[in-house]
Amino acid sequence: MSALAQELRRRLDTRTARVGVIGLGYVGLPLAVELARAGFDTTGIDVDPQKVASINAGESYIPDVPTADVQSLVTAGRLRATTDYRAIADLDTVNICVPTPLRKTKDPDMSFVVSAVEAVAEQLHPGMLVILESTTYPGTTVELVQPQLERTGLKAGADFFLAFSPERVDPGNERFNTRNVPKVVGGTTPDCSALAAALYGSAIETVVPVSSPQVAEMVKLLENTFRAVNIGLVNEIALMCDNLGIDVWEVVDAAKTKPFGFMPFYPGPGLGGHCIPIDPFYLSWKARQSGFEARFIELAGQINGSMPEAVVHKIADALNTQRKSLNGSHILVVGVAYKRDIDDIRESPSLDVMAVLEQKGARVSYIDPFVPVLPGRAWRGGRDLTSLQMGPGTLADVDCVAILTDHSSIDYATLAGSAPLVVDTRNAVKGRYPHVFKLGAPAEAGTAAPSTAEEAA
Repeated sequence: MSALAQELRRRLDTRTARVGVIGLGYVGLPLAVELARAGFDTTGIDVDPQKVASINAGESYIPDVPTADVQSLVTAGRLRATTDYRAIADLDTVNICVPTPLRKTKDPDMSFVVSAVEAVAEQLHPGMLVILESTTYPGTTVELVQPQLERTGLKAGADFFLAFSPERVDPGNERFNTRNVPKVVGGTTPDCSALAAALYGSAIETVVPVSSPQVAEMVKLLENTFRAVNIGLVNEIALMCDNLGIDVWEVVDAAKTKPFGFMPFYPGPGLGGHCIPIDPFYLSWKARQSGFEARFIELAGQINGSMPEAVVHKIADALNTQRKSLNGSHILVVGVAYKRDIDDIRESPSLDVMAVLEQKGARVSYIDPFVPVLPGRAWRGGRDLTSLQMGPGTLADVDCVAILTDHSSIDYATLAGSAPLVVDTRNAVKGRYPHVFKLGAPAEAGTAAPSTAEEAA
């Protein structure tokens, strides 16, 4: 290990290193809190002044990070935030946790990463450790980040240290968090890997070193492509079961009793969030650059991408049973966040369902206890919406309720007992009712069941 590497390792081991995190969202803020909790002087950097102000006031805006934790670390002087990238000049390590969305053409949008790396390059100094955490295609670290940083005249592995470590955040997961999810690390040189592992090892329970940044980048894409492909499979099975007169939810529940060789995945209105809908396209885009066609992955993407339209068809079919058309009907959407019990609407399939409903002439409103306001810019409907409150009068003029996100705070039995018509894409309503239509289960499966909530109970 070089002298520069030895000195940084000493500072990491003694917690005298000054660490920084660029991007204070669902990935960056939890990481910054864990590093500060481990004893490091930690600086968070973000372009959003509201986020910065919240942190400096000791307040968390991420549900998985308690405000009490932020408050105690800010009070202790170990955590602060700023919008000024010049703060990087005083740091020994920098973790880049910025978004990596897709363009409309499904190609990677690396603009946030490029901007962050440019800011780091302006303040790069000998002995600094730079780690990219943003999910991206294999080769980003050595093909994009490293050349940008080396334009300063400093060389990776000799003058500064560079690694990639994929974020593995699962918002709303009460069991697994930043601290107890194993951290994969791949450096451009052995010293880079060792230093990145030392930084993470101080705050995270398990570190998993791999041989290169490319391997670490591919790990994250494999993990999320695995999920996307299997969700695509079960979504196709759900549509098939609908045609065959079989309840897919019963099928999956029975199949998961097998103690080996099967892992349960569940159908839904589509994929959402910052990773699973996006990462497979990063992988297939990179594959095309080398002349390889990722047909299996792209097919799963097509199936998952078609689910919002399938849900709208299900709603239209349900309305037809009551001699109503989709055009002019009032549809109440339950849940616009992309998954249960969080406030994240990024890539949420609920927004696509709502937009298609509006395009077909339906009148759309929504309930989501985690998303009180839905700006018009966030969905293709183009108008601002405010979440309704569940109450006696909420369903008065509703023609159909569409359950798109199954938040645990919603009383689905009461909802099913009060709504005139329900389309359930998450199997949130337990039992069978003649007016409840489930994704992946034919209408005939419900008609023989009890007709009221009291009888079903």
